[in-house]
Amino acid sequence: MSRDPLLRAWAWLLTLSLGSTAVSLWHWPPGLTAVAGSIVLTLAWLKARVILARYLGLAQAPFWRRGFEIALGLFCLLSLGLYLLAAAL
Repeated sequence: MSRDPLLRAWAWLLTLSLGSTAVSLWHWPPGLTAVAGSIVLTLAWLKARVILARYLGLAQAPFWRRGFEIALGLFCLLSLGLYLLAAAL
């Protein structure tokens, strides 16, 4: 594998996208569809972290990266909570 950080980031994005596609295509039992949605949302959060760190160059600015990751993490937790609440209704 190349040492180029953008190629590694692209490989991670491709892998995470394949993972979310596999999870979404899997035939989940009716009681576990919320688990599938949670996994897809978690993979999307990981993809957003890769994009922020590598493609936007925040890996070289730890202070800003930490701030963006906190905001992104809070947003993803809120989205996950709303999704699980809607799935429970």
